[in-house]
Amino acid sequence: MVINQQEKISDRGSLIVTVHSKPMISGRFGLTHPNFRDAFLLPLFSRSDAMKKTAIVIGATGLVGRELTSQLLQHDSIGKVKVFTRRPTGIRHALLDEHVINFETPDEWQDKVTGDVLYSTLGTTLKQAGSKSAQYKVDYTYQHSFADIASKNKVPAYVLVSSMGANPNSALFYPRIKGELDLAVQVLPFKSCVIMRPSILVGEREKKRIAETIAHQIMKVVTRYALRKYRPIAGTEVARAMIAVSLDNPVPGTSIHEADAIFQLI
Repeated sequence: MVINQQEKISDRGSLIVTVHSKPMISGRFGLTHPNFRDAFLLPLFSRSDAMKKTAIVIGATGLVGRELTSQLLQHDSIGKVKVFTRRPTGIRHALLDEHVINFETPDEWQDKVTGDVLYSTLGTTLKQAGSKSAQYKVDYTYQHSFADIASKNKVPAYVLVSSMGANPNSALFYPRIKGELDLAVQVLPFKSCVIMRPSILVGEREKKRIAETIAHQIMKVVTRYALRKYRPIAGTEVARAMIAVSLDNPVPGTSIHEADAIFQLI
């Protein structure tokens, strides 16, 4: 490659180098020559794309899942976001790979569960589910089954949104099934397993949860001066924390972040 340049001294004593672009196209690998593009530029961009990660999300239509999906689609290290959902998200984005599935028939989609990190934000309420058995299926069975498939497909990292007070020995149904799931996913062979236990979630939901809204108002007052670790947290903040522990500063092994600790991640 030949570069024709001229040098002169400015009136302030600085060296000014003038580079003429025309001669740069000469030679076997001139900048505008196809050989230069194929040999140097294309491999460079290919390596850059190959370094980007594929995120997997279940529960993308919920409060946290919707915020998480939006943030992942804007993250510099993400090249694709695979969403597995029971109904369309309504999101349109070049990096989004959406799969509308039936969680009861994994044979139809389990081979597509591949990537670098699985985010599990699926969940429902007793009122929405209609019965405890139906809620158990969504909050435990579907999430555990999906995580098991992901681990068998060599997805290395897993991030789960659980709940404050999750306890497999609880006398209360909801914290008990959350605690059971927390224990079950920890034995799956993920290289990194992160469990988030946020307090009351705040944000816009497609379907209003009256009990959650009332609890939020009460807790907002109570935690203003005391019990700060139980203060409500926005869905967008939980999403930011999930990305922080999995993409920005990933940590191997199993880690559990209780309600107050999540604020320290963002």
